[in-house]
Amino acid sequence: MTSFIHEDFLLSGSFAKTLYHDHAKPLPIIDYHCHLPAEEIAENKPYSNLTQIWLNGDHYKWRAMRSTGEKEMAITGNVSDYEKFKAWARTVPACVGNPLYHWTHMELKRYFDIDLLLSDETSDEIWNRCNDMLSQQDFTPQQLITRFNVEMIGTTDDPLDELVFHKKLKKQDGFKTEVLPSFRPDPLLDISQPAFQQYVNELQAATQITISQFDDFLSAVKTRIGFFHEHGCRVSDHGFEFLPFKVCTHAEAAAVFEKAKEGIPLTDLEIQKYKTYTLLFLGEHYHSLDWVMQLHIGALRNTNARKFDSLGSNTGFDSINDYQLAKPLNAFLNELDKHNQLPKTIIYSLNPIHNYIVASAAGNFQDENVKGKVQMGAGWWFNDTKDGILAQMTDLSNVGLLSNFIGMLTDSRSFLSFPRHEYFRRILCNMIGEWVEKGELPRDQQLLGKLVEDISYFNARQYFNVTQSSPTVF
Repeated sequence: MTSFIHEDFLLSGSFAKTLYHDHAKPLPIIDYHCHLPAEEIAENKPYSNLTQIWLNGDHYKWRAMRSTGEKEMAITGNVSDYEKFKAWARTVPACVGNPLYHWTHMELKRYFDIDLLLSDETSDEIWNRCNDMLSQQDFTPQQLITRFNVEMIGTTDDPLDELVFHKKLKKQDGFKTEVLPSFRPDPLLDISQPAFQQYVNELQAATQITISQFDDFLSAVKTRIGFFHEHGCRVSDHGFEFLPFKVCTHAEAAAVFEKAKEGIPLTDLEIQKYKTYTLLFLGEHYHSLDWVMQLHIGALRNTNARKFDSLGSNTGFDSINDYQLAKPLNAFLNELDKHNQLPKTIIYSLNPIHNYIVASAAGNFQDENVKGKVQMGAGWWFNDTKDGILAQMTDLSNVGLLSNFIGMLTDSRSFLSFPRHEYFRRILCNMIGEWVEKGELPRDQQLLGKLVEDISYFNARQYFNVTQSSPTVF
């Protein structure tokens, strides 16, 4: 019987198979945005069981388990790791049609060479086989990264992080993957949050700059950006419920900062003005350092107040937001571009109805010196499904240039997520192969093989200035 995850999985025609096996499959991975902890990579400690490496922190799986009626205790509670795995195994057969079904079996196949379909009946055999392998030295985080030919990893890091483990990784011999920090300054922009002033105090301590006014704050922020730059950071990342853009002078932003510092409540307009001014300030500084700026827009977070109070954030209670994007996005990009201070920018909208808006806005702000300077980002979060990936690439093709696309990322906290790049590459090759079979593209392997190679690897390598030597493509 043919394995479910076989060599031609998701590839429906001969040309698609050629594109994947000859052009996409051999290439390294550039995972330019993820949430892997640098500490776990640097410490390189093995995991004691499958739950620890596969289920802990994975709110995709947690949401699915809740939907089947599994008790919260078996998802995030204090029961044994075995009981949590059993809850996931009971859930998997219900995930047919959801990408979790594909990802689960790709991960079992690629990491553990297991062809069994996970269910309650097969769970004990899979649990035992995987745990036996996890006890071996070639299942440490660094070995897993190396096995999947990951050339670069971009972690996601708080501006106050001292990057201790990134420093440690730089000193380690034998591990060749570049693990680079990314600057995630959301706390610097969230001026309406109760913790903002405490964060400013911590910024003051980290930089040894007395922050008595707004200009001091901006100087301290620049100091932290400089620290990140010295330690290899070339990428920032921002998360917004919606993209703010309200014209704001320096004096207005300073006045808002002073009100927040004194604990005076802010209006929505003041919050948006402060965020706009500060984000433009950051964008200008990113441009001066040749950084890439990522904008993740549209996550409505922590929507279940009862669950947030008991479990906290990032536990699987977030949603897609609906919001106006076209005017603020174009205005923001234009404000930086007016002064030739627009950095390379990747725009992800969690709401797929904005695909055409993002793609068309990106086309307004390209640059003759940078291929694909402003990018429509890959299908993100609720959109990294097969249909979501196809929609993102199809919409980009219709409005912009698919050939400039920098490809996929895991956006994951799990060391077992690298097959998501394979998943994306298979979908890409099958999409192009279907266009060929329909007569919509020429059956030209040289032309389309290069397209696949660029999207899978080379565009990202150039865009992020990855310095590894070029791979051999078979």
